Amino acid sequence: MEGRVKNKAPAALQISAEQILLEAYERKETPLQQTEQIADLEELAEYQGRKRQEYEGALRRNRLNTGQWMRYAQWELEQREFARARSVFERALEVNPTHVPTWIRYIQCELKEKNINHARNLLDRAVTLLPRVDKLWFTYVATEETLGNIAGCRAVFERWMHWRPPVTAWAAYVNMEKRYREFDRARGILRRYVTVHPGAPAWNKWAKFEMEAGNRDTVREVYALGIDTLVEMAHGGVDFLDESLLAGWASFETRHREYERARALYTYGLEKLPKSKSAKLYADYTAFEKQYGAKEGIENVVLTKRRSKYEDQLKEDPADYDTWFSYITLGQESGLEADQIREIFERAVSNVPPHSKRLWRRYIFLWIKYAIWEELENKEVEKAGEIYKTCISIIPHKKFTFAKVWLLWAKFEIRHGNLPEARKILGRGLGMSGGKPALYKGYIALEAKLREFDRCRKLYDKYVEKFAEFAAPWMEYAELEQMLGDEERARAIFELAVSQPEMEMPELVWKRFIEFEAEEENYDRARAIYRQLLDRTHGHIKVWISFAQFEVTVPAEDQELQYNDEGEAEIEVTEEAKARARSIFGEAWDALKAANKREERVVLFESWREFEEEHGDDKSKADLDKRKPTPVKKKRKLEDGTFEEYIDYVFPTDEEDKSFSKLLENARKWKLQNQS
Repeated sequence: MEGRVKNKAPAALQISAEQILLEAYERKETPLQQTEQIADLEELAEYQGRKRQEYEGALRRNRLNTGQWMRYAQWELEQREFARARSVFERALEVNPTHVPTWIRYIQCELKEKNINHARNLLDRAVTLLPRVDKLWFTYVATEETLGNIAGCRAVFERWMHWRPPVTAWAAYVNMEKRYREFDRARGILRRYVTVHPGAPAWNKWAKFEMEAGNRDTVREVYALGIDTLVEMAHGGVDFLDESLLAGWASFETRHREYERARALYTYGLEKLPKSKSAKLYADYTAFEKQYGAKEGIENVVLTKRRSKYEDQLKEDPADYDTWFSYITLGQESGLEADQIREIFERAVSNVPPHSKRLWRRYIFLWIKYAIWEELENKEVEKAGEIYKTCISIIPHKKFTFAKVWLLWAKFEIRHGNLPEARKILGRGLGMSGGKPALYKGYIALEAKLREFDRCRKLYDKYVEKFAEFAAPWMEYAELEQMLGDEERARAIFELAVSQPEMEMPELVWKRFIEFEAEEENYDRARAIYRQLLDRTHGHIKVWISFAQFEVTVPAEDQELQYNDEGEAEIEVTEEAKARARSIFGEAWDALKAANKREERVVLFESWREFEEEHGDDKSKADLDKRKPTPVKKKRKLEDGTFEEYIDYVFPTDEEDKSFSKLLENARKWKLQNQS
């Protein structure tokens, strides 16, 4: 026992006897079946009867099973029982008379057995019942042509054409006539074909047929008739026009060396067709010009493409005024006729925007460009005047107006020697628009150029009366009087301006008032204005700084002024001027200190230090440094009980004053104690 080998562990995959038997059963070979043998006619009749019963039983269960009818009929044909097979087909058609495969199988069976008349009858019945099924018609005409009955084939085609079939049917009819060299008949069919299917493919097919016939003039007539027909279908548009028709015609002309004809066709297509429908035409035109054209021709291709692009964009958005500008510029640069450019202008300005000034701004410039073009480039002065008049008439002046149009119209009239009309136009503009600052300014500038200063004064009176809250008209009015040398009138205007209670940005008027007095060398008056402005602004820091800087610019009474190349006076700063400026800085310091404006004092100190850096000496700088504030961090309690840090400034001079006051108080207390 000890010498025996020990048993190994069982295999991981165990195979049972049941599995072996199942696999053997699945793999067993199918036994050969003995073919049923029919020994005599009696057995054949029995077999046929049994099969017919099976087919009939299946059809009784489901009469709509067309496949079963087909198998039944095919079996009868195999048995050479043609009458029975025909009966099965007829019964199937009674169940489903519109089933095309049944008709086709029935017809093919009759043709196969050479029952020609039966097949013809079936075809006639089929196309009468189903005239829209092209397969039945194709089978019919193919049968007649195969039998050599060309007249019958043509008659079938004619019956078919009355139903206005698709293009393949017409093409088959034409090809049939071409095979028998009946070209006149084919041409007549094509003429009817383009009537039923007037698209570009039909016209191209007719043109190709005429090319094969070799008649150039007829080819051109076909192409021209095709284009006219397609354009007429769109009521003068090009919605039905196809680039293939134009490209085919142009290619035909190129092959026959009619280059100008081809170029005209390409140009017409690119001008009329939208960009989305002319990509191939443009490519063909470019290749044509590269091969047969000059530099000008290639440039014309590019211009034509750009025009087509603009037309497409404007068709999508007629109110795209930027595109209109580009289109007009292209027309001017490409040398279009004046009538063509005018047509583009008229189309552009006919797209009136809604009452939104944002849209009107671009639109108005179209009118301006139109008028300037008519006047300066086209030399049509009367036409330009009409354009200005029409433009003014369509602007909704009650909502908004455009001073530029009124001014340009007035200048146009002045250029052509009609000054009274120009004044009427501007007066009418002020009345209709309610008076716009730009219109006042333009009108005044016009009268100033004409040296009509009394008219300028009247206009300024109305201007400042209507826009008293604006600083610009007051300053311009005063500058006019200063230019005319009437100092008192100018001063009166400034004084009236600074007295306006609701003036917007009054500091501009005050500043210009001071500059006016300085220019007139009335420095004491300028100082008085500064004092008045300080009272009005309650000692604003900027006014103090400007006052101090002004004193530096005041020359001494006996000082001779030097002028630079630009005509500006170069003033040498005197010690007296520096002293006056320091005096103003010191006065401002004390005023801000009394008002406890600590941050303003810091700003004043920085400005004062810049002044001393430029004009001071060591002593003045040292004296100023004694006033230098020191920033310190402090805390303060807020309303909600929390604390926040902030920056405060400590001024040395303030602390010294406090110390001196405290010393005097202690001395007074000591004296009282000794007396007691």
